[in-house]
Amino acid sequence: MDTLNQLAIEVGKVLQQRGWFLATAESITGGSISQAITDIAGSSGWFDCGFVTYSNGSKTKFLNVSEALIAQHGAVSEEVAAEMAKGTLDNTDAHITLSTTGIAGPAGAVPGKPVGTVCFGWAHSTLVHTERAVFSGDRHSVRTQTTEHALKGLLKFIERIK
Repeated sequence: MDTLNQLAIEVGKVLQQRGWFLATAESITGGSISQAITDIAGSSGWFDCGFVTYSNGSKTKFLNVSEALIAQHGAVSEEVAAEMAKGTLDNTDAHITLSTTGIAGPAGAVPGKPVGTVCFGWAHSTLVHTERAVFSGDRHSVRTQTTEHALKGLLKFIERIK
């Protein structure tokens, strides 16, 4: 069993124990988090839905991320990741959400944001947590590391919620 499969199983167990549903907002990962989750039999008991909001317009239209916030901080920012996670919470029946936005490469780097830069958001009720990481490797490797980090981060975030 691979790491992503193990993490998705663990996420499912923890969510089922709490009676919670998860929703995702993915940009850089293009749906790979949702795929890892739905690879688990029975995930319909704890997974609500996933958005793949690759363009800035889709982040605005479906997740309520303001154009001004994107213009001010860039799509790859903790501020945008937080708004993506909150917007997912507002637009679904999920109890907890996660979001990813980043630069998978090989192009797309900007000053202060090299290829491999990823911002994450996790939201529940009024609590939001964000992180920024920089992963190395090719496009596939960066996206795989992002998916793994998002699921591990979700488990840590859930532990913080009483």
